[in-house]
Amino acid sequence: MGASRIDRYLQTRFGSLYVFGAVYLAISFALRVALAIREGSRLGPDIVPIGEAFLVGAVFDLLTYFYIAAPAALFLLLAPDRLFRWRWHRVAAYALYFAVLFAILFDTAAEWLFWAEFGTRFNFMVVDYLVYTKEVAGNIRESYPLPVILGGLAAGAAIIFLLTWRRFGMAFQSTSTLRQRLAPAGVHLAVVLVASLLPSFHLTDIISKNYYVGGLAGNGLYSLAVAFQENTLRYDQFYRTENDATAFRQVREWVKADNAKFVGDDPLSLARQITASGPENRWNVVIVMVESLSLAYLEAGGDTEGLTPNLNALAKESLFCSHLYATGTRTDRGLEAVTLSLPPTPGQSLVKRPHNDRLFSIGPIFRSRGYETKFIYSGYAYFDNMATFFSGNGFDIVDRGSFAKDEISFATIWGVCDEDLFARAIKECDASAAAGRPFCSIVLTTSNHRPFAYPGGKIDIPSGTGPRGAVKYTDYAIGQFMAQARRRPWFANTVFVIVADHCASSAGNTAVPVEKYRIPLIYYAPGLIPPKTIDRMASQIDVSPTLLGLLHFSYTSRFYGMDLQRPGPERALLGNYEKVGLFVPGRLSLLLPRRQAEVYGVDDSGSEVLQSEDAKAVQEAVSFYQSASYLLDHGLYKGD
Repeated sequence: MGASRIDRYLQTRFGSLYVFGAVYLAISFALRVALAIREGSRLGPDIVPIGEAFLVGAVFDLLTYFYIAAPAALFLLLAPDRLFRWRWHRVAAYALYFAVLFAILFDTAAEWLFWAEFGTRFNFMVVDYLVYTKEVAGNIRESYPLPVILGGLAAGAAIIFLLTWRRFGMAFQSTSTLRQRLAPAGVHLAVVLVASLLPSFHLTDIISKNYYVGGLAGNGLYSLAVAFQENTLRYDQFYRTENDATAFRQVREWVKADNAKFVGDDPLSLARQITASGPENRWNVVIVMVESLSLAYLEAGGDTEGLTPNLNALAKESLFCSHLYATGTRTDRGLEAVTLSLPPTPGQSLVKRPHNDRLFSIGPIFRSRGYETKFIYSGYAYFDNMATFFSGNGFDIVDRGSFAKDEISFATIWGVCDEDLFARAIKECDASAAAGRPFCSIVLTTSNHRPFAYPGGKIDIPSGTGPRGAVKYTDYAIGQFMAQARRRPWFANTVFVIVADHCASSAGNTAVPVEKYRIPLIYYAPGLIPPKTIDRMASQIDVSPTLLGLLHFSYTSRFYGMDLQRPGPERALLGNYEKVGLFVPGRLSLLLPRRQAEVYGVDDSGSEVLQSEDAKAVQEAVSFYQSASYLLDHGLYKGD
């Protein structure tokens, strides 16, 4: 197309939109190229799906342009020539153009950083984070040189503006009638209308089973809009189903145990009486949930840098589970799994859903035995709705708002440092013991979270330099915590459970790279629990049933988890919001929206290879998630 012909288009009422569209598509293409270069060999050797990713990506970019441009197109349709050619309208248009250029570049930088952190385009995590702007904005300020980044983006917007402002302004000399404006405006608005009436596009899922290639095809803004739309997913609307009775019958086979007897005749129930094999142990319990602690940071997971000497020592003196898998990639999923022993049903975790009180959880089980139960958190517990969830399920809240000024020596936007958190946990345990009450406390750390900052002079890795240092500091803080606890009279009657809330990183070549989901699980109680390693595959939902087994509690259970001390099947339940799965030795069965399913063969190294669909394997996965969703939807996963 010759320059004169292009100029004729730019000299029309909609010429400024065409200029913006070309700039936006160019920036989106450049980001896609940069991400492809970043991932390199992880995209795989086949060039065809990479080319398809760029083509599909162009479609998403174009569709996103139409959404962004729709309000302007409506204005350009209705504005009279006198207003359109007005001098101050032109000034306002130039100012808006520069502001939008800056916003697009800001989004591009944010997508790059988000991809670097999570290995994907914008998704539901951004939706969650946008709810907590104070914490997220503070985390960004503490993690990145924000003035430098913003200055660079402003400079970039200024350069693009200077290169394009003349062509952008060619439209202001045009005159037109309403009839002449109908066609271009109609195209812009019709595309948006048709797209909004269709189901959300998920072409990225079918471009390639390589997760990076699929992500390459996406558009961050479009993905963010879809995440807002699909933040809640009803299982029966989006996933494969079977007869409810069949689903429950299969799950009942999975959860049955030699010390459990199903209660009643309801086939759509998992209620069963757990009978302990000995007298009840009224031990104190401290469950430490460590932020982002993959098993790879321990010797048992292959670490050779010595980042976790204290955890390594504890693991050797404890009941240690070496093949435990996290249920998800967010803290709320870990909290849900440990307290409720539920599969990670699609959509938001139970922690953030409405009507999440009085669920069947470990809180009332301990409280019914006279325990003081507390959730002790280094940040503000309103984040992720944790305060509402824990207070509604049998726990008192001790969070950053409860700390006195002299109890805080160092803090980030996410919370006080782990040493300060553990010092407060010690005080809470002392208070319960002084009152003559047994206690069960869940202690959630935050130091191993970006910006990975912690007090100086504690370890040999400078603060704020990355996750290695944060992991080593958290290990140091755990060592100090255990040293203080050993000096307390209640220590000899206490079991310490140390488990990650989730893994450090879940990015990989597949949607759910199972090997990345491995986390440590330690039950430490010298003199009470003999050291032993459990090598069988297990899930984060097994943490509490195993704990209650160690305590010899007899109770009526609705948990999906198992006591790992007893014989039972090997399996892990895990997912990443939309995709949920059942992992058994050698096989991962994934359930996806739009009633899709995938089955992968998994070797000993964790490498996953897509296989032909196995109906039995898929049905087993369906049984877990359909039954759990049924109980939740019908209000049946409640405490007595």
